[in-house]
Amino acid sequence: MATADSDPEDAITKDEIAGTAPAPPATESGISQGTKRNAFTELMAPKPKPVAPAKELASTRSAHTKSFKDRDGLGAYTDDPASFPPDRVISYNDDFVAINDMYPKSTVHTLLLPRSPLSRLHPFDAFEDRAFLASVQAETTKLRQLVAKELQRRYGRYSASDRAREAVLNGETETGELPRGRDWGLDLLVGVHAHPSMNDLHVHVLAPDMVSACMRHRKHYNSFTTPFLIDVADFPLAADDPRRHPGRAGFLEADLKCWRCGRNFGRGFKQLKEHLDVEFEEWKKQ
Repeated sequence: MATADSDPEDAITKDEIAGTAPAPPATESGISQGTKRNAFTELMAPKPKPVAPAKELASTRSAHTKSFKDRDGLGAYTDDPASFPPDRVISYNDDFVAINDMYPKSTVHTLLLPRSPLSRLHPFDAFEDRAFLASVQAETTKLRQLVAKELQRRYGRYSASDRAREAVLNGETETGELPRGRDWGLDLLVGVHAHPSMNDLHVHVLAPDMVSACMRHRKHYNSFTTPFLIDVADFPLAADDPRRHPGRAGFLEADLKCWRCGRNFGRGFKQLKEHLDVEFEEWKKQ
């Protein structure tokens, strides 16, 4: 499907698919220039070329296109990443591009885009290729580390676990080495959607807070807080894994539950949003 036509299993809106929805500046919810300074060496490394995919596929997508419209929009980043500003494209090499999501659903929301013909397949099919899967998993781990560094840069000053580290950074304490402090990567959400709305394979790596102006409805939230988001570490999936049939499982229609405390808000999205702001402040203090 190349158009922005509605699909009941889409987790994003038609205007987001078309790229016409209001988008915040990438600097507000992306990897900062300071954090990404060494991204080319820390994040990207040459990867082995993938081999042919499995014959029986769930995918119905065409080969790479140059239109880059609607559901093919992410292809523009893998086709010519150098044409985008540094606040959108984090880093790239011959095999991957890492970007800040145009419509972030958390305070930091990034995407990893493979530059491979296999990226035009549904993740269920593409990740049957073990070499390709291994390369995506390894690169995802590196992007996860970068997102964790960005969260520490932004919120370490509020964290009890980072107090000793912050004291050294602020010149309040003298020590032989900088404490590592809090592991901000522990709570990150990492994975692919069981029903991707965009045609090019992309891995989400984002903060868990779900605080963003682009978090606008229940499907947005449930697409990241239910099994609709599948960790790349879980692939390849078993044939009978219920996540292969997200519509049947009803993930997007599930009750809204706080990611941190588990409180059930039913269908009360406004109430959930207000609660998430409070939980975000408490999470930063951990």
